[in-house]
Amino acid sequence: MSVKYVPVQWNKNKWYYNGFMVAGVIGFLYLFLYVSPELLTHEKSINPQVHNARAFGACAFLMLSVILCIGPLARMDKRFLPLLYNRRHFGVMTAFVALTHFGYIINWYFAFSGSSKWETLIFSNTSYGQLSGFPFEMFGVIALLSLLILATTSHDFWLKFLTAPVWKRIHYLIYVAYASVVMHVSFGILQDQQNHVFTGIFILSALTVVALHVMAFLNERKAGDSVAAADTDGWVRVCAASDIPEARAKIAKLPNGDRVAVFRMDNKLSAISNACAHQNGPLGEGKILRCLVTCPWHGFQYDVRSGRSPAPFTEIIPTYNIAVRGDDVLVDPNANAPGTYVEPIEVPA
Repeated sequence: MSVKYVPVQWNKNKWYYNGFMVAGVIGFLYLFLYVSPELLTHEKSINPQVHNARAFGACAFLMLSVILCIGPLARMDKRFLPLLYNRRHFGVMTAFVALTHFGYIINWYFAFSGSSKWETLIFSNTSYGQLSGFPFEMFGVIALLSLLILATTSHDFWLKFLTAPVWKRIHYLIYVAYASVVMHVSFGILQDQQNHVFTGIFILSALTVVALHVMAFLNERKAGDSVAAADTDGWVRVCAASDIPEARAKIAKLPNGDRVAVFRMDNKLSAISNACAHQNGPLGEGKILRCLVTCPWHGFQYDVRSGRSPAPFTEIIPTYNIAVRGDDVLVDPNANAPGTYVEPIEVPA
């Protein structure tokens, strides 16, 4: 098993991102364990192992909530895009925090069983037919397995090996993980909770995640995602040439469902696929400099004339033939092979 892969090196922004993330985790755990433990736990005293487990569990839930808020925030406001660039690092750290929570739980609640603690975890409670006493542990296991799969496959090697569409579908498990965590907490600690501060934080976090996704969906729907109209010869109109600002692009959805980005550079037009080969990032929202557009998600670059990344990188995306009739910009909906050079079309005066 092999695949051509060129690793992306860490830069200063990645170090800052991870530094703030680790500092935030340490700060949250310190507050939970030492500063105000009475706010987020039972009114009755509990042993240190259970308290540590709750601290890491609450931290994992909060981190997962933040991760799921970054996406819709970045779609509604580009100022949040820097948080999106290295979100996978956030996810890997969340998996480690959740794994620590699991370690405390299984080594305390199931360590003194006469049978294997793994067997006890699965079969000690089988009351699946009732709400009260439902085996909420299974939701936690599903969430942890989902997070571990996401963390294991987060490296760009797997993105390259599995291809972007397959990799993206696998990483929709983040929603399975979050839903499982919500069910895990709802059927577990909330049924036994005496101090409702954590309950309030939990409900507010979950509602915030749902609300932001709904707002992002409505915002994109309002902005419009209409299919470009086909001309008599099969070409489709994207926009007026005067609507495309210099060094920027207009994005249109083609009849086959693909999206094309038409760029204007030095008063000439070029068209490429709107999907970055890395993670399908929206290239049409990126900046262009010296014929190269930079993906706003992770910084991958492509020549808008050929759809090729500059050497030594090897990523390629499809290009489109383009024409200008009057002030109308039209593209052939049949994409060229990835990496095909297309001579830019000059915009008429």
